[in-house]
Amino acid sequence: MTAWAGVGPLRVEAVSLTEVALPLVTPFVTAHGRETHRRFWLVGVHADGVTGWAESVAQGEPLYSEETHATLHQVVVHHLVPRLFQGPLADPAAVTARFAAIRHHEMAKASLEMAVWNWYGRAAGVSLGAHWGGTRLEVPAGVVVGIPASIAELVDTVQAYVEAGYQRVKIKIQPGWDLTPLQALRSAWPALALWADANSSYTLADAAHLAQLDPLNLGLLEQPLGPDDLVDHATLQRRLATPICLDESIRSPRDARQALQLGACRVINVKPARVGGFGPALAIHAMACEQGVPLWCGGMLESGVGRAANLQLASQAGFTLPGDLSASARYFHEDLVDPPFVLTPRGTLAVPTGPGIGVEPNRTRLQRFQVGAVEWHRP
Repeated sequence: MTAWAGVGPLRVEAVSLTEVALPLVTPFVTAHGRETHRRFWLVGVHADGVTGWAESVAQGEPLYSEETHATLHQVVVHHLVPRLFQGPLADPAAVTARFAAIRHHEMAKASLEMAVWNWYGRAAGVSLGAHWGGTRLEVPAGVVVGIPASIAELVDTVQAYVEAGYQRVKIKIQPGWDLTPLQALRSAWPALALWADANSSYTLADAAHLAQLDPLNLGLLEQPLGPDDLVDHATLQRRLATPICLDESIRSPRDARQALQLGACRVINVKPARVGGFGPALAIHAMACEQGVPLWCGGMLESGVGRAANLQLASQAGFTLPGDLSASARYFHEDLVDPPFVLTPRGTLAVPTGPGIGVEPNRTRLQRFQVGAVEWHRP
């Protein structure tokens, strides 16, 4: 990493939370449930006339993790913002250290940590991807398909994404919706880079059934078992030829280290907001590069603010697989940023080159979609 040229310690003057509800183009259905809106907190860290923006990813119910939209608000307001106001921050890494006494709540921590990183990038006039040493100007794009009403609908949906140029397709699966839809897709597209995401909906008792996926030559099977069970994942991986990728199980660099030591996975999905922010995500990246473990950057239905942040991370060398980084139009009729993210003819998304994460929310559109806002100033 380069130094922050001309940027001194950050003394946070104010923190804002803007509640946003963006309608989705179509409902998104997974083993966890059905979403019709992307509801999130847009976090702003303000100082010296510069704002660092970040997007929270906690959902309405504690299904993906124990954190929710409501708990994130409570933890940020009552436990994290007061710590952010305690004194100057020498650099973004100081945020992780300052929040260390708070157990878990990685998404809440990440919402502020990533905003501070963005503030530093904007203040220094450098993109975060470049600051971290990334060289990619474009990132291979993958698309995620939820659970539809029928296989015919699934095939039609995937056909549209293949024609659009996406380099990889991942479908959500669950017991009763797995082998048959994947066989249909493999039959239609023998060479398609095809993945499956189970969102922890299976148990080790399903090992023999999941082994039937091996002949389909899937790129990976994501998070088949419970998020707290690395041991059973290791047992399952020994019984499968398909690489297991862990998502919900990896909430820190320590989790990643233990998963790799146990042989619980062969691929890791890195979502910076899930692991506590950019700093922990970069630590996992360094570990994976050292051990030759493939990484990809996951998504949580982010608007353009969160998508830009993910693209900065995915521009790093260790992210060798297409991420869940689709075009804005995949999820939203209107995104919060201008211009919206679009798929290039090469099946990639361009990494923003502006300072910080490279984008800002459109203030007019933000006001239209916001459902609440609050701000705190340094005492």
